[in-house]
Amino acid sequence: MTKSATQVLEPQQHTTRSVIDLRSDTVTRPTAAMRKAMAEAEVGDDVYGEDPTVNRLEASAARIFQREAALFVPTGTMGNQIAIKVHTRPGQEIICEERAHILDWEMGMPALFSGCVLRTLRGDDGILIWSEIKKKIPSHSYARAQTGLIELENTHNMAGGTVTPVEVMEEVCDAAHDRGIPVHLDGARVFNAAVALKLPVADVTRKFDSVMFCLSKGLGAPVGSMLVGSRSFIDQARSVRKALGGGMRQAGVLAAAGLIALEEMPKRLHEDHANARFLADSLARIPALGINPERVKTNIVIFDVSGTGTTSDQLLRRLRDQNVIGSAVSDSIVRLVTHMDVTRADCEQAAEIIRKVCA
Repeated sequence: MTKSATQVLEPQQHTTRSVIDLRSDTVTRPTAAMRKAMAEAEVGDDVYGEDPTVNRLEASAARIFQREAALFVPTGTMGNQIAIKVHTRPGQEIICEERAHILDWEMGMPALFSGCVLRTLRGDDGILIWSEIKKKIPSHSYARAQTGLIELENTHNMAGGTVTPVEVMEEVCDAAHDRGIPVHLDGARVFNAAVALKLPVADVTRKFDSVMFCLSKGLGAPVGSMLVGSRSFIDQARSVRKALGGGMRQAGVLAAAGLIALEEMPKRLHEDHANARFLADSLARIPALGINPERVKTNIVIFDVSGTGTTSDQLLRRLRDQNVIGSAVSDSIVRLVTHMDVTRADCEQAAEIIRKVCA
């Protein structure tokens, strides 16, 4: 049993067993330092702007991203939807990759809350390039919905944690700005991208009009995400946050953990990347699985199980019986995500269990 593995109570046996949870980096538990900081956090009413710990978190995010201001929000979905609302007006289109989080996992909120339609295109490895994006921008016509926003995702979740190069993103931003179109980055795991690119996160994101990033994924905080941008953008975003019910009160108890996540946890993300690559290399030695380890750049491992003669759900049920948990992307694609609660020993054990199940 590894110390890092999640302890799950079995209701019938009333005992605990060791589970290697590779469903997502959202399953991490707060560190001892985070728990202590939360217990001792200085708080105030954040809706009045009076929570000192939230204010410190927002100031730190603005400094790290070299932006004028930042906003603490409960979730990444809320952060993305706030940005969409601020940047667009009803009846416009948003261009995004066809597997984007804002399309597949955010409950149709661009249409419901902002009145916008998503115009999608497929990017190789989830990476959108300007030469393809511009084909989706309509000519000015009273009969066509106009492009109000371009949205990129880095890393790209459903493409396997792939990383968009800085020059590709900046070409999109420059060309879009020339047409008066803002660009938002869903940077839920942008610190993973920055580590993979070996660049400061501010250099990776500098040309975007707004950036959302999660504290509660690879950075390990229990709750929260951030929006960064200009002072004017954040002022508007604060109002939209309240409209969505995101005006929290003594939120410093959450922001305290977020501060540690933001300032300390990016230093260890390379460990997750190394574990993911180890896992991918191990899975590549299983003949029934389809995977190219060279494509694993961050902490997400995606592989094809069709060669096993089972579906993703069937294979995952068999793995769960052996105390390894993953998630299905489709009937034939499985996703595993490494994080701070998964050790190299856990990855070795998981790979061996997968090998036996596939055999």
